[in-house]
Amino acid sequence: MRTLPLLPSSLTTALSLQVACEYGMVHVVSETGGPKGKDYCILYNPQWAHLPHDLGKASLLQLRDWTASVLCSPPDLPAKGFSNQIPLVARGNCTFYEKVRLAQGGGARGLLIVSKETLVPPGGNKTQYDEIGIPVALLSHKDMLDIFKSFGRAVRAALYAPNEPMLDYNMVIIFVMAVGTVRDDGPEKQEDEAVDVTPVMICVFVVMCCSMLVLLYYFYDQLVYVIIGIFCLPLRWLRKERLVGLGVDPLPQRLTTALPSRWAWILQDALGIAFCLYMLKTIRLPTFKACTLLLLVLFVYDVFFVFITPFLTKSGNSIMVEVATGPSDSATHEKLPMVLKVPRLNASPLALCDRPFSLLGFGDILVPGLLVAYCHRFDIQVQSSRVYFVACTVAYGIGLLVTFMALALMQRGQPALLYLVPCTLVTSCALALWRRELGMFWTGSGFAVNTSLL
Repeated sequence: MRTLPLLPSSLTTALSLQVACEYGMVHVVSETGGPKGKDYCILYNPQWAHLPHDLGKASLLQLRDWTASVLCSPPDLPAKGFSNQIPLVARGNCTFYEKVRLAQGGGARGLLIVSKETLVPPGGNKTQYDEIGIPVALLSHKDMLDIFKSFGRAVRAALYAPNEPMLDYNMVIIFVMAVGTVRDDGPEKQEDEAVDVTPVMICVFVVMCCSMLVLLYYFYDQLVYVIIGIFCLPLRWLRKERLVGLGVDPLPQRLTTALPSRWAWILQDALGIAFCLYMLKTIRLPTFKACTLLLLVLFVYDVFFVFITPFLTKSGNSIMVEVATGPSDSATHEKLPMVLKVPRLNASPLALCDRPFSLLGFGDILVPGLLVAYCHRFDIQVQSSRVYFVACTVAYGIGLLVTFMALALMQRGQPALLYLVPCTLVTSCALALWRRELGMFWTGSGFAVNTSLL
């Protein structure tokens, strides 16, 4: 039963900046002078049309309030169309494609869809994207009211999407949390409390991971609460004395209602680290052979569900990233707790927006962490001055840095195990080969030899 929480925690093994949709700005000025221009946040989909990165290169067009209409059929168009205008229309009653197709046919240079609900990316399919040549974005109803209150009805607007730095300072926080959790070498649990993982258990575990991930993709709103419940199971076992033993203050459990929602990520990360520490001290891989099997199988699992599944889904989205970040059309708007999350920290005009968090799945900590824990135990048994433990921890840190660089260059969610598994496995194997201990390291026989000497 103690191994059950390892299943959902290993579902999310991708590092993501949530770049499936993009935030932009609408710069609004009054046609009659008046107050200085102001920026408002919009959510757009660059697959319809790209926005210029520089405000100076964006066209300043008349903003027309057409929110009395949902713009779903030709009769909803004004008699003279939207020639060289950006219409504001109400959300609902038809697809984004139907709205933007009518707006483009009416001469519009862009389309802003006003939403009273949570902003979601205005999606479509490849054929629809190819047909449309104007940008389409969502604007909150609150911001629309502020525009007309501040500037009146005669306003002009320009749509643009300022660049953000390739790397964010929050990567430092994620790096410290991940490496700090993996390198924890606190006291080992008693033999009767640890669970040895066998090859058969690994195969069953991976099949269950694949099945659960696909089920979450199709039935997210129904299963997300099941995953949250499983996440809470080990937190019940983490009584005060166990939390203190893990070096984690139990205070965060009492702060659930005390933290403002914008700081809730701190609580989630604190509980997440405690969860990972508990699992690393409960689940034990008995041999390097078992470590290699687990890491290689999950390596393939991670790459497949991040890079291959976009070619298999109708939306073209990665199943792994979609589940980790939460589907944009989710009715519950709940997120899986099986990630470390940190908000963007860099200064940017897009700070006006509720920018998405950077995420690191628990699987990217637990899976390599089990190998690090094995190296730590092997060091103790063969009295090797923690050389395996230190080398594997450093390799994990290097792999995480490589993942960050790949994320910055590709600007899309990355299968972190693609970089972490080779770094940790190759380093550990090479070190054992160099020390002429590969046989013992592979079979874990050093444990038996050392025990006989006691």
